[in-house]
Amino acid sequence: MAARAYWQGNIRLALVSIPVEIYAAVKSGASISFRQIHEPSGKPISYEKVVSGLGPVDRDEIVKGYEVSKGNYVLLDDDEIEAVRIESKKTLDLVQFVEAHEIDPLYFEKPYYVVPADDLAEEAFIVLREALRSAKKIALGQLSVRGHEKLVALKPCGKGILLETLRYGDEVRQGQSFFKGIGTDKPDKDLIDLASSLIDQKTAPFDASEFHDRYVDALKKLVEKKAKAKGKKVLEDVEEPAAASGGNVIDLMAALKKSVGDSKGKSASSKTAARKTSTRKTPAKKRA
Repeated sequence: MAARAYWQGNIRLALVSIPVEIYAAVKSGASISFRQIHEPSGKPISYEKVVSGLGPVDRDEIVKGYEVSKGNYVLLDDDEIEAVRIESKKTLDLVQFVEAHEIDPLYFEKPYYVVPADDLAEEAFIVLREALRSAKKIALGQLSVRGHEKLVALKPCGKGILLETLRYGDEVRQGQSFFKGIGTDKPDKDLIDLASSLIDQKTAPFDASEFHDRYVDALKKLVEKKAKAKGKKVLEDVEEPAAASGGNVIDLMAALKKSVGDSKGKSASSKTAARKTSTRKTPAKKRA
């Protein structure tokens, strides 16, 4: 099934307009959702709209309300809310350019792929992409979608452009209030050196496919077993985490030294296994 465009319109830089299509770069297929079921009948539970002390109410008696103080609401009907919606525009104006490091990662929200809408738009699209790449800058603009206005950032991504929605300033909590209780004393240099050594040993190129949500994998496996067992209970064996050895007092230096040693041992074992595998796979040369 072909991907459906999240937005179609024009990216505008001064007097230049580039027809583009924007597609979601992530999917939610890995997650599992549940419905509440009435066990005796096997039917899903539905919910009634009720008012405390009154009971069920008709849907046409319900309006939206914003709580301005405890128990006090400003009531708004759908027409009033619709009247202040931002008009959906088919143009994304690039209004500012910034250095990539100027935007804190906390502000990045969701990624999208941007592609030229047709062959005629391709040349201008490539010019914008390469200009951003050459300048090492990120473009900013505001995208109007479904009545809302989103702050977005655009940057080169291979042959295309990556658009990321950004959180607004009032949506991000500043970390200083959380970190203020942390001491300012510098740790022992030997401890830092050991930790740095461990980091170096475990450094490798990032590959997202190497990581899995084990909870989701286990749930899928359980659902599959239950389906085959026709609804009967299936108990999964859960591996208990290993009990921590020793008391609560941790010798940080000893722990780091052991970690570095274990990491070196695993690395050496992996290299030895790789050499053995390589030797087994190498065919013997035929005698002349």
